[in-house]
Amino acid sequence: MELTTEKQVLYFAYGSNMASARLRARVPSARACGIGRLRGHRLTFHLLSGNDGSAKCDACASGREADEVYGVLFSLAASELAILDRFEGLGVAYERVLLGISPERGKPVQAHVYRALAAMPGSLPYDWYKTHVVRGAREHGLPEEYVACLEAVPARTDADAARRARELAIYA
Repeated sequence: MELTTEKQVLYFAYGSNMASARLRARVPSARACGIGRLRGHRLTFHLLSGNDGSAKCDACASGREADEVYGVLFSLAASELAILDRFEGLGVAYERVLLGISPERGKPVQAHVYRALAAMPGSLPYDWYKTHVVRGAREHGLPEEYVACLEAVPARTDADAARRARELAIYA
């Protein structure tokens, strides 16, 4: 596991950025380091995006040790963290915090994690967003039961067909 250095940082992706193609389109230096778990949190789709009006993922602190969010640890250039902050809406949609992540092997590591600043329960993600999440989970081999839970999340079709096509074009 690569550790955080002056030039590299660890980032824990648990939503659409688990899909390597999507994350690398944003921050080209991103390299997967393995699966991780964030304990004491649960995955929700309750962040209402100000950009498109759909729900996005959040690693919501639950305070229960049994709750955990699976995701992917990525190493990326420290210089690209500000770029990722802009994509994630730092200070508007998400806060970025350093949290302990349990990797598949080895001791817990500190990684940057984005958590929603406000919840809007009842919103649904767009189908293309859910596709990013599920594809990323499958790409990195998250547990099948966890992937099945992601697949069971209701989603809605994006009425903006051009946006949907743009979003999914990275897999062509």
